[in-house]
Amino acid sequence: MKEKEQTIKDEIKGYITFSGWQMGEVANRLSDRKSKVALQNLSNKLTKETIRYSEVKKIADILGYEIRWEKK
Repeated sequence: MKEKEQTIKDEIKGYITFSGWQMGEVANRLSDRKSKVALQNLSNKLTKETIRYSEVKKIADILGYEIRWEKK
């Protein structure tokens, strides 16, 4: 049986949940003085896979993770 490929949304939401955070909390932490990140906006970006790499790096930082590139 073919294994289902994990989507970006599933992967990021999994890390959020595993870290004890909720999506709304992460959206609030992504917000800065210049712009507010709405929960729905974050969810849409994950669903449509239109999230920027810089935003993924910020989410990883909020959760206490570091993104590493490893050669296969």
